[in-house]
Amino acid sequence: MSSNGVYAFTKPNRESITLLAGLGVEGDVHAGVTVKHRSRIAQDPTQPNLRQVHLIHEELFAELRGAGFDVSPGELGENVTTGGIDLLALPVGTLLHLGDEAVVAVTGLRNPCLQIDNFQDGLLKQVVGRDGTGAVVRKAGVMGVVVAGGTVRPGDPVTAELPAEPHRPLERV
Repeated sequence: MSSNGVYAFTKPNRESITLLAGLGVEGDVHAGVTVKHRSRIAQDPTQPNLRQVHLIHEELFAELRGAGFDVSPGELGENVTTGGIDLLALPVGTLLHLGDEAVVAVTGLRNPCLQIDNFQDGLLKQVVGRDGTGAVVRKAGVMGVVVAGGTVRPGDPVTAELPAEPHRPLERV
């Protein structure tokens, strides 16, 4: 669990975070009803904030270690690190139940930026690439909005509730 009240790439790990319905992570600089990312504010500050919570699957860290990068939870700016759920394969609208109360609706894929290379040179190519057909593959986690608030702690169960079909694949948000 991580959050940060100032603009910074990494986020410190916490014993718990509080998710606020319709806003995001309490005390996090990206919390809010409208966009909080600088580039999106410049485009249109009235856009809805579809990036209230950033989740990354812990399996990505093992993959990055195998490629020679030392990355730990919170260092890629995520609020929640999950395990055992293929976040990238979830459809738009999947409800992620975090702990006893909190629910996050998945809105799309994180679109990593050059700050990742500033953190560790060459890391961006590890989290954004192309598949065999040339399509862009983004692996830096998913973004979501808080549907139901609550406190989330390390080790809390995370379960996925798929939306009604037809499922829409995740796109960058």
